[in-house]
Amino acid sequence: MSSLKGLAEPLSDRDRSRLIDVAKASIRSGLDTDQPLSIAINDYPETLRQIRASFVTLNIHGRLRGCIGHLEAIQPLVKDVSQNAFAAAFQDPRFPALTNDEFPLTEIHLSLLTPAIPLVFSSESELLNLLSPGEDGLILEEGHHRGTFLPSVWDQLPDPKEFLRHLRIKAGLPVDYWSDTLRVLRYRTESFS
Repeated sequence: MSSLKGLAEPLSDRDRSRLIDVAKASIRSGLDTDQPLSIAINDYPETLRQIRASFVTLNIHGRLRGCIGHLEAIQPLVKDVSQNAFAAAFQDPRFPALTNDEFPLTEIHLSLLTPAIPLVFSSESELLNLLSPGEDGLILEEGHHRGTFLPSVWDQLPDPKEFLRHLRIKAGLPVDYWSDTLRVLRYRTESFS
């Protein structure tokens, strides 16, 4: 089994709190100005300026209200969180834009991703044996089809076979689709609220 590279040291409680504050401020900025929070990168510690990928998930009363993120690291973490929080609140195509009335009820959950690594397998059963439920985030790719589930999705789909079936559906593929060209990549997350 391949090892996961790029596992960063977990953030301190202070850095986690700062990122949650940035996400909240970016949503507030969106409500007030229709723009994400503008980030002055040098105002943040080095740990938050590292180039890292993140997802921001919004819930209200335990129900999904928006989730947007990047699978690849493309910008400083603090900027990624700011932009993804804004996008989760106002640009997730599954939901209308978040309202002022909803904002105080919104729970913000952040997931910081490791770089994804491809899994090597030759059958579905081999792939299923490689999975670590509760720990793995997966990206499934086939041609122009692509879908991902964060590790938190294991809470709703704890069976690896069902997890994979639902991931295929999310990627726009038939539930039992199989091909020798199917690619699956694994990543891990540091998650907090």
